[in-house]
Amino acid sequence: MKHQMTVRQAIGIDDRLLMWIGIPLLSFFIPLLLFNGSLESGLLRYLPKLGISFMYTVAYWMVSRQVFIYFRRRYTGASQTTIRLMYTGVALVIGFLLVNVALWQICQPILALVPEQNADDTDLIVGSLLIIALVGTIYESIYLYQNWKRTLLETEQLRREQVESQLEGLKNQVNPHFLFNSLNTLTYLIPEDQEKAVRFVQKLSRVYRYILEMKDKKLVTLAKELQFLHAYVFLVKERFGDNLQVELNVPEAVKSMQVVPLSLQILFENAIKHNVIAQGKPLTVAVRVEGGNLVVVNKLQPKAQVMPGTGTGLANVKNRYRYFTSEPVLISADDGVFEVRLPMLQV
Repeated sequence: MKHQMTVRQAIGIDDRLLMWIGIPLLSFFIPLLLFNGSLESGLLRYLPKLGISFMYTVAYWMVSRQVFIYFRRRYTGASQTTIRLMYTGVALVIGFLLVNVALWQICQPILALVPEQNADDTDLIVGSLLIIALVGTIYESIYLYQNWKRTLLETEQLRREQVESQLEGLKNQVNPHFLFNSLNTLTYLIPEDQEKAVRFVQKLSRVYRYILEMKDKKLVTLAKELQFLHAYVFLVKERFGDNLQVELNVPEAVKSMQVVPLSLQILFENAIKHNVIAQGKPLTVAVRVEGGNLVVVNKLQPKAQVMPGTGTGLANVKNRYRYFTSEPVLISADDGVFEVRLPMLQV
C-alpha cells in the first residue's frame, strides 16, 4: 500500500502561522491598492471592503492550498514536476472562476452599501488574480526550497555513507594484513623454538584483541596507539631480539591527539619487511614528534629479495588519513633514511 504524503509534507512546512499572518495582511492591503479603498473616512467606512477582501482572500487561499496539496500528493517525483505544475495551473484557473462567480453574488449587496468606494468587475478580477498569484508563489517557493534542501541533505547523506563504506573497507584490510604477517613470523619461530612460538601465540591473541576493538574506531588517541605499539614490538622482538631497536620520543602533551588506528603497526611492519635485520646490522626505528606530525624514521637497509606486498601498507594509511584531514601523509626516502610523517589530529 502506497504511503500517502501528509499535509505538512505536501506543503513543505506547517503553514498555520503563515495563514494566520498572511490572510489578514492581504485582506487589509488589497482594497487600499486595488479597490480605491481609503481610511480617510475612518475604519468603519473601510470595513465593507475589508470584509469583502477577507472573504476573497480566505476563499482563494484555501482553494489554492487544497489544489497544491492534491497535485503534490498525486505527482510526487521530481520528474513529474512539469506535469504537476501544468495540472495545478489548470485547477487554479477553474477554482478562480468558480470562487469568483460564487463570491460576486455575495459581495454585490455589500459593495452597494458604500457606493463612493464601489469596485467594478475588473477590480475584483485583478484582486482575485493577485491573491492567487501571491499564494501560489509563496507555496510553490516553500515547496521547491524544502525539496532542494531535502535533496541536498540526501546527497550529503549518500556521500557520507559512501565515504563510511570506503573507510570501513580500508580498515578491514588491516586485519588480514596483520594476521598474514604474524603467521609468517610464527612459521619462522615454530621450527626454531616451540616454547617461544607458544609465547608468541599468547601475545598475538592479546594484540589481535586490540585490533578487533579498533575495528569500529575511526580515530584513536596517540596514547592508546603507543600502548598497542609496545605490545606489537614485544611480538616482533621475539623473533629479532636486540637486532631491532625502537626509540620512542613522544611528549605527554601530545598523547591526547588523534591518529588513524594501527597506523604505527603498519609502518613498523613496512620497515621490518623491507629492511635487513641481523646480527651486526641492527635496524633502529624511531618515533618522534615534529611540527604537529608524528614522524617514524628508519635507516634504509634494503633486503636483496622482498616478498610481494598485499596492496595495503602505506597506501592504506594514506587513504584513511584522507577522510579526516587535508594534511597529507608525507613519505620520503632521502640520504639512506626512510621517513613517514603522520598528521596528528585534534578532534
